[in-house]
Amino acid sequence: MYSDVIDLREFYDTSLGLVVRRMVRRQIRTLWPDTRGQIIIGLGYATPFLRPFLGEAERVIACMPAEQGVTHWPPDGRGLVALTEECELPLPDMSVDRVLLVHGLEATEQLGELMREIWRVLNGSGRLLVVVPNRRSLWARSDRTPFGHGKPYSASQLNQALRQHLFVPERVARALWLPPTGSRFLLSTAGVWEEAGARWFQRVSGTVMVEASKQIYQLSRGKKVRAGRPVLVPVGAPQTALGMRRDGDEPG
Repeated sequence: MYSDVIDLREFYDTSLGLVVRRMVRRQIRTLWPDTRGQIIIGLGYATPFLRPFLGEAERVIACMPAEQGVTHWPPDGRGLVALTEECELPLPDMSVDRVLLVHGLEATEQLGELMREIWRVLNGSGRLLVVVPNRRSLWARSDRTPFGHGKPYSASQLNQALRQHLFVPERVARALWLPPTGSRFLLSTAGVWEEAGARWFQRVSGTVMVEASKQIYQLSRGKKVRAGRPVLVPVGAPQTALGMRRDGDEPG
């Protein structure tokens, strides 16, 4: 079940939420350092992490699911948000270069349909970046933040889910070793927590991120099926007997 958009917005306006923005955004930017000329779509509640791409990418759009609700974004400019059904994105086939999915995969009750829709709108060289709560972390066990709601994933579980839905995992990143607390002292040391966690405690990060590409199947180049040859049928034969025989066709 999706969190309410008001709760999400209020969390990211808190001191802890601002730190989460900065730490997660840093890793996203490391994976996507240059998006010039690209079309980027944010799904779920991705707006806290899309601002770095404004003015760089050709187009940035946030698609928020109806089950979650929608708010205006960015607050200081023309609206770039669309309220959508998660399984019916208002976008043409193969029209998007990058999809950022945050607070979406762990919340959806239609995983297969959502992933098929993302696969549809991504172009052949497109990339999907999924950010989910890490099931081994303190963040997944605390309902004080959005990362404590929905189904958390380990890196291996996320990779498996992507493969099952025609995506190829390419790179893994992590963020949020800081405990989910509002302590001013701990928040002021967030950089230290991130550096130490990335070096020694990777498995217990608050979030797991996987960048994936589309898996595109090619037609088999095996044995060709021979065209059927016409068969002469006596005049007056039943209608069901009229047709073409396909000698040598492969079964099924």
